[in-house]
Amino acid sequence: MAATTTTVRLKLLIDSKSKRVLFAEAGKDFVDFLFSILSMPVGTIIRLLTKQGMVRCLGNLYGSIENLGDTYMQSLAKKDTLLKPMVSNYATNNNQRSKGSSSVEGGYVKGVVTYMVMDDLVVSPMSKISSITLLNKFKFQEVGIFEERKSLILKWTT
Repeated sequence: MAATTTTVRLKLLIDSKSKRVLFAEAGKDFVDFLFSILSMPVGTIIRLLTKQGMVRCLGNLYGSIENLGDTYMQSLAKKDTLLKPMVSNYATNNNQRSKGSSSVEGGYVKGVVTYMVMDDLVVSPMSKISSITLLNKFKFQEVGIFEERKSLILKWTT
């Protein structure tokens, strides 16, 4: 099997006044990567948990999967495989993607949706209403301070 290189691009919405990333607009590959973190072996997770703030972020990632409706999840990727993993299943899911037919996507989420990823790893489907609600939540009144940046975030070969 030939090696394939995956490049993941994110669009970042930045508050140029405070130099803060408000959220990233991400596709299926990036969300699948984030969700796969929850299928890592326990030893790896323990090392991550010793980092400042990682406990809360991983909890937010876990909560995002719990809250994500079945509409957005792949039929082969049941939430329980991530929320209550028995063995590392990211490699299994990727193998299903490469072996599957063109009508069946691998990974955890569907690719027809764009997702919003917050700086604390909360993931939700992207919509205009959710974006406006987010801006209201942060009490932004001046839209001119926002800047969009397209950013290359990850590149890996499988």
